[in-house]
Amino acid sequence: MGASSVSITRIIPTFLGQGTFKEEFVLFSVRLPRVIILALGGLALAAAGTIFQSVTRNDLADPGVIGVNAGAGVGVTVFYLFASTNLQQYVFMLPIAAFLGALLTVGCIYLFSFEKGQGIQPFKLVLVGVGFATALSGLMVLLMSTAERADVQFISKWLVGNIWGIDWPYLWALLPWFILCLPILFYKVNVLNVLSMKESTAIGLGVNLNKERVLLLFLAVALAGSAVAVTGAISFIGLMASHIAKKLIGPKHQYFLPVALLIGATLLVIADTIGRILLSSATIPAGLVVAFIGAPYFIFLLIRNK
Repeated sequence: MGASSVSITRIIPTFLGQGTFKEEFVLFSVRLPRVIILALGGLALAAAGTIFQSVTRNDLADPGVIGVNAGAGVGVTVFYLFASTNLQQYVFMLPIAAFLGALLTVGCIYLFSFEKGQGIQPFKLVLVGVGFATALSGLMVLLMSTAERADVQFISKWLVGNIWGIDWPYLWALLPWFILCLPILFYKVNVLNVLSMKESTAIGLGVNLNKERVLLLFLAVALAGSAVAVTGAISFIGLMASHIAKKLIGPKHQYFLPVALLIGATLLVIADTIGRILLSSATIPAGLVVAFIGAPYFIFLLIRNK
């Protein structure tokens, strides 16, 4: 679907090498890398959102809401301003730059929301995260004010969740992060179940809270940072995917986590498709489509959790 399309009846023949040049170009060079990258991005954001909600025991936690995406954005922006037009040559460095920016942000948020003897304060973490997200957005504006016009256009599109890393090299840049992080995440599902309980219960069950929290937050930052490095600043995917999966399957992570990942991937692919076909004269960024749905849902959860 889109400006250039392939009939659904021609997809399988094209995969089998029986398509025309146009069909093969649209499928293999335009649509397929975009869809796979979108699916991986949505999956990563859903995984990160699930981790943040479980570790902090806060249903409002999301990498976009608490400033992780903004931190990753600052990392990508600083790197982009140095790499400039040679960005394609440094495609494998983008997730690393995003990861470092997000890691520094989460470290600061963790520090400011931690109280001695009580640990992380869930609601305080969200408030601190929102504050950091706002501050980092201001830093992004400051960086934009010193950049060239072409650079400002790229950063502006990135900020509203415009999918830009849609070629095969960006997919190869993302894959190592998923291959490393996802097996560890699924290995830790029982730890996530315990961390979702009261802190005293988790300690009674013999869980080293600080060690497990740091490891899981590290995974969440790696997944979210690598995703937003190529998809742009997209919020609410992690928030919605996790909640929908819990409603459908229940609260046990070994059951709802795979469903949450599938929902996250589906949401981002659908949002991008809507943005591409809704207007014939322009493309609406996927981040805006997701925000149009996710922002009211976040407000609903905020009111319900008062």
